Amino acid sequence: MIERFLARFRVGEYFSSRYVPSWSVLALDTVVSVGASFFALLVLRALLPSPMLTAPRAVALLAASALFSLVSFGVFRTFRSVIRHSTLRGVWKLVAAVLLKDSLLYLFVSLLLGDGILPPKTAAAGFLLDGLLTLFLLLAVRLTMLVLYDLVQRRADGGGNALRTLVYGTGDKEIALAVRLQHSPHYRIAGFLTYGRQLKRYTIAERPVCYFENRASIAYLVGKRGIDAVLFSSPAAARDERERLVKYCTEAGVRVLVAPPIDEVTDGRLMKQVVREIRIEDLLGRPEIRISLDEIREGVRGRTILVTGAAGSIGSELCRQLAGFGVGRLVLFDNAETPMHNIRLELEERHPGLTFTPVIGDVRMPERLNHAFATYRPQIVFHAAAYKHVPLMEENPCEAVLANVAGTRNVADLCLRYGVEKMVMISTDKAVNPTNVMGASKRMAEIYVQSLGQAIRRGRVGGCTQFVTTRFGNVLGSNGSVIPRFREQIERGGPVTVTHPAITRFFMTIPEACRLVMEAATISSGNEIFVFDMGESVRIADLARRMIELAGFRPGEEIQIAYTGLRPGEKLYEEVLSTRENTKPTTHEKIRVACVREYDYFEARAAVEELERLARRVDVAATVRLLKLTIPEYKSRNSAFEEFDRTPVAAQ
Repeated sequence: MIERFLARFRVGEYFSSRYVPSWSVLALDTVVSVGASFFALLVLRALLPSPMLTAPRAVALLAASALFSLVSFGVFRTFRSVIRHSTLRGVWKLVAAVLLKDSLLYLFVSLLLGDGILPPKTAAAGFLLDGLLTLFLLLAVRLTMLVLYDLVQRRADGGGNALRTLVYGTGDKEIALAVRLQHSPHYRIAGFLTYGRQLKRYTIAERPVCYFENRASIAYLVGKRGIDAVLFSSPAAARDERERLVKYCTEAGVRVLVAPPIDEVTDGRLMKQVVREIRIEDLLGRPEIRISLDEIREGVRGRTILVTGAAGSIGSELCRQLAGFGVGRLVLFDNAETPMHNIRLELEERHPGLTFTPVIGDVRMPERLNHAFATYRPQIVFHAAAYKHVPLMEENPCEAVLANVAGTRNVADLCLRYGVEKMVMISTDKAVNPTNVMGASKRMAEIYVQSLGQAIRRGRVGGCTQFVTTRFGNVLGSNGSVIPRFREQIERGGPVTVTHPAITRFFMTIPEACRLVMEAATISSGNEIFVFDMGESVRIADLARRMIELAGFRPGEEIQIAYTGLRPGEKLYEEVLSTRENTKPTTHEKIRVACVREYDYFEARAAVEELERLARRVDVAATVRLLKLTIPEYKSRNSAFEEFDRTPVAAQ
């Protein structure tokens, strides 16, 4: 009957889409309070009659009750609370408001109506009855509204599409998450989940605590309680359980969900999805790296900052983070029109007060680059523009040299000409003992930038710019990287292609890499090559299997893994960037300074100019030979250029 009433008068639509207006709550509370006073008066007249309690005086008492109720509820703002989210902690406001109301009524009776209107015992009984009845009715109204709201939500969720979900953990964060989702149309919180039986018979927030110990436990919960999903309160919680609970869930066909991290909160508002499917990036990430945000903010606040490659994976994330640090002006420099348009729209939406300028240009064009420097006079430059895909650059070495070597030279020279305080270059782990053109071109760029900084320090070249280089490995989810490619292949039904069963890589999240880049720029005194602690390497075949399992498929059965062979210039494993043998410590435990050979600036400049000349002539063989001559540790692997390693390289 109640549900038919709700459906007929469309109460559900009203309650599900908005809160009850505060003025309505105040009016309802006042009516309830006056009603309690009226009932108390009736009881007094019936049980303890008094000739002094005449009808006019009773009306005056009720009028005073209405006035003092409004005053009391206004003082304690009880009508401002959202009733559907009320807790026991909010009851004290109602108690205090009722006490204030009866205190004012007592003063009104004593001072205005006279002490003789009621005998002392009768008056005490009346005020006590009025207070208890008012409090009881106020709580009853709220309880009724909560029950009504629950009925509305149950009817809205009656389609059976909501996932029966267990929240992993029993901490404050997990309980708050369960409360937040208790009326979600997508998730029906069935209880909490912990490892071990310690809380087996407990209930929290009126929901049972379930436990698991092995795969069979999860299978039992699926069969007995109809569990569809397990929800983690954070990616870190899921990461801690990646080899146990996450595996059990994927094997049992239970969906693994996660609440968004702070990175997915924009301007204090959660993104549209409160809960999302777990991603492989959540499991590969590491505990959050602590950085000195105050120092970074102080270093960039009010400054004009230019970011090259601003529309790429690293460059765009640098722009996002810099936008939140109070920079004076942010200049975005990139030659990719559509990605630049997208990052422009994003910054306009997320940071409406940010002064920024998108500039379409190419670091290989000195005139366009010079125009940007002359127009905006940047004080700090982050150089992220580069070609990065190993096989593609192995097939197009001259373009790699023009973008990565000549482009970096152009940026560095303009930093010097326009008195830029600091230039931060983004390099790669593939520059360590390079086996491909891409890595060698980035190493050549490092050589030029570092030698220029050393020449300035020694007084051989005039200028004041500090040059900083940062090296790190693969970033999770960057454009064209392995994880987005695997995800697309899984969506198409496979196969997932891996180049070699034993190939491994280091991974770092894009936000983490950018935070470390800014931290390195803050602690640098100039001319260092900083390397980051990349954690443990990941076997790509294992990564592919885990991604297939997270998608709900069985690797090797429903989706195959195909091995295609190493690509030109590709290593089985990347070099470990930061060991105590090849680096020196810094003030940050995750950042070290690489110990590398120093080059003479004028020799490096001559090599870069010759490389650019050969590359513009598209003389592939001569370009690669000169790279090998300048960088003796560059030994090609699985590449057509291996023949140059077997014959002496002569200067061109």
